[in-house]
Amino acid sequence: MRGDGEQDTVAAAASVPAAPPGNGILGWFDALRGLLDRPLASYYLLLSSVGLLVFIGLTMVFSVTGIESVADNGSPFGPVFKQTIFAVVGLVAFWVCQRLPVRTFRAIAVPLLIAAFVLMGFVDLMGWLAASRTPPGAEVNPIHLGPIWAEDLWLHLGGVQVQPAELAKVALVVWGADLLVRKGRMILSWRELFLPLLPVTVVLLLLVGYNDLGSMICLVVLFTGLLWAAGARLPVFGWLGGLVVAGVLALILLPAEKDYRLARIKVFFDPSIDADATAGRYQYLRGLWAIGNGGWFGVGLGESQLKWGRLPNAHNDFIFAIVAEELGVVGCLVVLVLFGMLTYTGLRIARRVEDPFRRLVAAAITIWFVGQAIINIGGVVGLMPITGLPLPFISDGGSALVVALGAAGMLSSAARAEPDCARAMHARPPRKWVRLLWAPLPPLPRARSESDGDVPSTRATGRPLVPNGSSPGRTRGRSS
Repeated sequence: MRGDGEQDTVAAAASVPAAPPGNGILGWFDALRGLLDRPLASYYLLLSSVGLLVFIGLTMVFSVTGIESVADNGSPFGPVFKQTIFAVVGLVAFWVCQRLPVRTFRAIAVPLLIAAFVLMGFVDLMGWLAASRTPPGAEVNPIHLGPIWAEDLWLHLGGVQVQPAELAKVALVVWGADLLVRKGRMILSWRELFLPLLPVTVVLLLLVGYNDLGSMICLVVLFTGLLWAAGARLPVFGWLGGLVVAGVLALILLPAEKDYRLARIKVFFDPSIDADATAGRYQYLRGLWAIGNGGWFGVGLGESQLKWGRLPNAHNDFIFAIVAEELGVVGCLVVLVLFGMLTYTGLRIARRVEDPFRRLVAAAITIWFVGQAIINIGGVVGLMPITGLPLPFISDGGSALVVALGAAGMLSSAARAEPDCARAMHARPPRKWVRLLWAPLPPLPRARSESDGDVPSTRATGRPLVPNGSSPGRTRGRSS
């Protein structure tokens, strides 16, 4: 038996009209908003976008390299098998970076930077010595030091081939974020910003740009995003832009052995200079031909004609052109949507995570990925000069894929550290063997105090770089 009060409550609830269910576009938006409000939304969005990009990359590498691999080795699976091995190594790097605490990344920041300097300096020195010993017009023969030798962008260590410029990207992210968090509000001072952040970064940019101008431009984009997320003043970006323009012009005009850079700029403004695309460096027109052949739905997966030796570096720098030819506009839109989802997720993580180091790292890695994708796709479609940068997660290349997946693991660690995500994981912790195989529980968010709102905040997040009343050293000790 219900009491009178309970009956009145039931009657009142029944008299209230039910909210009409969402339908049409508004219903879809409501459903999407509900999914994005879930505590683990950032984490799953990141995993899905990165996973789909890697899957598309492996598929397109097999499609592009299969024909030539059959002609050379009798099997179409050689290149894609090699890329799959690198993807597995990258997944291991993803797993390791997702498990490591913040204090570990901050502890290895300086050693990573030193390693990047040593490797880039060695590659540049060996390349310069080899070029100086070669007569004009002759092919440059690399200098071998036993099993170690350098060629263009690559460092060969016996049978292992690595690209030190990829390590430089991770080193700049970790070291720059650590230094900015240590300085805190002091980065608003020009003196603190110049010592030692800008000089060290400029030297690293020059070392990378001597052999790889595209990676240097990517590092500039990454560094700009790092400063922007840290809340640097606008005049800093003006001075940085001037230094970058001067450095790029010097690297284009001064090194005699890098004359192809000026030729690429000329071809960008006047494609008729290389109308038949006979020079191996200029893929501009043939890339446009591949895009034009694709139409809306493409010629079919594996049916490209330009990949049969007619488009240089179709498996690497210009793989987006083969995507356009075989999968059409629809396939290109899928790739662009996935990169857009990755960008949204990364900036969402940077906005929500509380730890200042994780915040800067998340913003820098996100801007690195989207900036490199824009530079690559812009060169393929003719909106930018060709730089030779690979398309993240998709282009053929072991070093780039392993480093990108490792950086995505750092981003995943930050996603798990979002306050709502951390609370949800602690509320229903997974089994112990799952935590041992996948990743430990993230740290619970710290309790907020009323005095947390009176310090300068970053542009990307609206939150302070260093919590109020704490030194950078104490902040580092609390991070986990």
